[in-house]
Amino acid sequence: MSKEAIRRIGLQFDDNTLVPLLFGDHDRNLAQIEEELDIEISARGNELLISGPKLKLLLISGPKLKLKMAQTVFDVLWDRLTNGLPVGKEEVSSALMVALSPMDQGTRALAKAALKEPHLNVKAKNKVITARTPKQAEYLEAIRTHHLVFGLGPAGTGKTFLAVAQAVTMMQAGEIDRLILCRPAVEAGEHLGFLPGTMQEKVDPYLRPIYDALHEMIQPEQIAKRLADGTIEIAPLAFMRGRTLSNAVVILDEAQNTTATQMKMALTRIGEGSRMIITGDLSQTDLPGGMKSGLRDAVDVLKGVKEAAFIEFNEVDVVRSRIVKHIVAAYDKRDKNK
Repeated sequence: MSKEAIRRIGLQFDDNTLVPLLFGDHDRNLAQIEEELDIEISARGNELLISGPKLKLLLISGPKLKLKMAQTVFDVLWDRLTNGLPVGKEEVSSALMVALSPMDQGTRALAKAALKEPHLNVKAKNKVITARTPKQAEYLEAIRTHHLVFGLGPAGTGKTFLAVAQAVTMMQAGEIDRLILCRPAVEAGEHLGFLPGTMQEKVDPYLRPIYDALHEMIQPEQIAKRLADGTIEIAPLAFMRGRTLSNAVVILDEAQNTTATQMKMALTRIGEGSRMIITGDLSQTDLPGGMKSGLRDAVDVLKGVKEAAFIEFNEVDVVRSRIVKHIVAAYDKRDKNK
């Protein structure tokens, strides 16, 4: 049985200069793929011989499926390299996620395309920004195709970062005139007391994460220039009241800390040629006294609106660091047990 079960495929790569980048230092990329798929990979020059899976996994998934997964991973990584994109531990993990995660054919194709070539015309610290999980690819596609997008899920999944990256891409391409980023000014479980200074100085601490995301993608002098001429605006949510926002991308971050009234006010600011991206984590609401989150209320009310897209991230989409993924999973397990 074991002899029949073990199958092999051979892969050959036609650019010897890229092969070392595909394999990784000391073949660490190959080792990562071997461990995750429980297969064996032998490298000789620009060729790979992939054998597997091992007998202990045959009842879980057949050998043909495992080899097909491995081929998908290498196809994605090779296409990244030929498109001038880096391949490291994070990119290998992303390709493995595409191969291993259950998803429909359309979502898988979207995720593979997002990993193979950049759809965002911005860089973070000189690195091209691409989707790193299937859900991130789905999120970026939703932002491109919908006027209202909700990015829901835990910290570290890239909800705000990718929204800012997509908005900056659209602004640089001339598709929008303005980028407006806002947050509700709610204390995160701490009483900050009276803050001295101007109004801007008072609200800046609440908006610092948005500044950080912008500084990853735009030179500081360009940010200062755009803030001065109004093409980029960063403000607390309360400053949005009474305005109509046209030809803009509006990003409402930490939306779980809005009230239902504030959320309705924000949603009705969308003007001609504009789109709104609303991000938040419903498990981390800082509203006082058990008040219902405006984000929760909006999800309940708008689920049937076809112009709105709801992208729900979970712990497998955490890209910030491995420990954050484990922290989120541990808290989710605790909450489910309750």
